[in-house]
Amino acid sequence: MKRVVVGLSGGVDSSVAAYLLKEQGYEVIGLFMKNWHDDSVTISNECPWLEDSNDALLVADKLGIPFQTVDLSEQYKEKIVDYMFHEYEQGRTPNPDVLCNREIKFDVFMKIALSLGADYVATGHYCRKGVLEVDGVEQYQLLAGIDGNKDQSYFLCQLSQEQLAKALFPIGELTKPEVREIAMQLDLVTAEKKDSQGLCFIGKVRLPEFLQQQLQPKDGLIYEISADSPLYHSETPEFETVEAQLIYESTPIAYTSESGKVVGKHQGAHYFTIGQRKGLNVGGTKEALFIISTDVHANAIYTGQGASHPGLYRKALRVQTDEVHWVRPALALQNGERMEVMARIRYRQPLQKAMLYQFESGLYVSFEEPQSAITEGQFVAWNLGDELVGSGVIS
Repeated sequence: MKRVVVGLSGGVDSSVAAYLLKEQGYEVIGLFMKNWHDDSVTISNECPWLEDSNDALLVADKLGIPFQTVDLSEQYKEKIVDYMFHEYEQGRTPNPDVLCNREIKFDVFMKIALSLGADYVATGHYCRKGVLEVDGVEQYQLLAGIDGNKDQSYFLCQLSQEQLAKALFPIGELTKPEVREIAMQLDLVTAEKKDSQGLCFIGKVRLPEFLQQQLQPKDGLIYEISADSPLYHSETPEFETVEAQLIYESTPIAYTSESGKVVGKHQGAHYFTIGQRKGLNVGGTKEALFIISTDVHANAIYTGQGASHPGLYRKALRVQTDEVHWVRPALALQNGERMEVMARIRYRQPLQKAMLYQFESGLYVSFEEPQSAITEGQFVAWNLGDELVGSGVIS
C-alpha cells in the first residue's frame, strides 16, 4: 500500500484531496504546515492559522486519517519572507505563492513527508500530472486543471521533474463546484469555507504594513508622464538581428524627473508595483493614475492616466538564462532556437500567443499583442496546449 502525505491547509480543496486518495486505496497522512508566528501582522479575526489547523484536524478526524502539525516558520522566514523583502528593496515584485510551492511545499515539506516513509506528497491544487515515456525514461508533465476558472498550474511553474515524480494532485480532474459538492456530502467542516486569499499558509497578511515594518519610509515624488510624451513616439530603429530587436523591445523605458510633471508625494518607491492604481492618493486627474515605472535608486514613481496608457505596455520581456526553468528539460531551447507557445505573466491572466527565443543574452518572450504591466520579479510561464512546460523570473 502506497503512503501519501497530504498537505491539509484547513481549506476545502485539500480536505477533498485527502478523501479522494483514501478512496483510491492509499494510506493517507494529513500534515498541517505552520509557517507563521508573528500575529502582529495578520488580520487576526480572518482565518488565523489556529482556526485553519483546527479545521484540518477536524477533517482528518472525520476521514479517519492520522494528523500532525509541522512548524516550518523558520524555513519560511528564511526562504520566502527574507527573499521578498530583498526583492522589494531592489524594486522588484516577487510572487510568494510560486516560491512557496518550490521552496516549502515541494521541498522542505516534501522532505519531511519522505522521512515519514511517504511515497508521494499530495496537495489541493487544481492541476494535473501527466506521464510520458520517452526512450524508456518517464517524463512528468504539469497539466492545467480541468476547471478553467481555477487552474493553478501557474503556481507550480517552478517545479522540477524530481518534485513532480513524487507529487499527486487528486482534485485536478474536478471543478470547484464538484469539490464543494463532495465536501457537503461528507459533511466536512470546510465544505462552505471561503477560499483563502492570504499569502500561502500565512493567513491574511497585510502585506504593505508587513513590509513597512522592515523597509524604512523615504519621501519621494510622484511624476505623471503624458501619453503624448515623445518617449512613446520616437522612431523605431532598424535592427540588424532578431536578438537586437528583442533586446530593444524588452527593455523598459528609463524615465527621469524631466520626463513628466510632479503630481504628488509618496513614502517610498519600494512599496509600489507596476500597474498599481490604489494607494497613490493623487486626485484631480481625468482618468485614474496607474504606475508605469518605479525607480528605487532615485526613489521616484512614474504614472500615467488610464489603463490604456502607452507606458503600461510592452511587446517583449527577458528572462536571464540562469533564471530560466524548464519543467520538462527535454523541451529546453538551445541558443538560436525558438518555440511558439501560449504564455502568461500573472495568475488568472488568459494565455497569450507568444514566441520564445533563446540567445546567449537570455530567453526572450515576444508576445503577439503588447502586454500590460510586465513586472520585474514576477514569473512568466509558458504552455504547449494544456501542458505548462517552463517558466522564468522576469528581469
